[in-house]
Amino acid sequence: MKRKLILGVAMSVGVIGFVLAQQAGFKRTPLQTQDLSIPGKVVVQAIAEFGPNVAAGRHTHPGEEIGYVIEGQLELKIDGQAPKVISAGQTFFVPAGLVHDGLNVNSGNTKVLATYVVEKGKPVATPAP
Repeated sequence: MKRKLILGVAMSVGVIGFVLAQQAGFKRTPLQTQDLSIPGKVVVQAIAEFGPNVAAGRHTHPGEEIGYVIEGQLELKIDGQAPKVISAGQTFFVPAGLVHDGLNVNSGNTKVLATYVVEKGKPVATPAP
């Protein structure tokens, strides 16, 4: 029983945990994780904060990312697509599994509300080469 409880807690932490190393000038703060009515899926919300000229680092998600830029400007680079600059008040979408990166192209800080619909039990983000 105790082993099951420890395993369950570890899996829950893994779902909200982010595998990406927190780089200087970049911070991702999980806000909530909730099971969905879709079997095997969870929704995770987080605030990502970027200092000037700071990138999140190339990564993927085991599901979709839906983002809203709260302040500043973010250059979104998705492999195979032209980079897009998203400004405060605008939204973006990253399909499941695509390698991408976000770079603050603003002279001040950039803040993003990120919502992930991902596979339960998998890390929300995984570094990519």
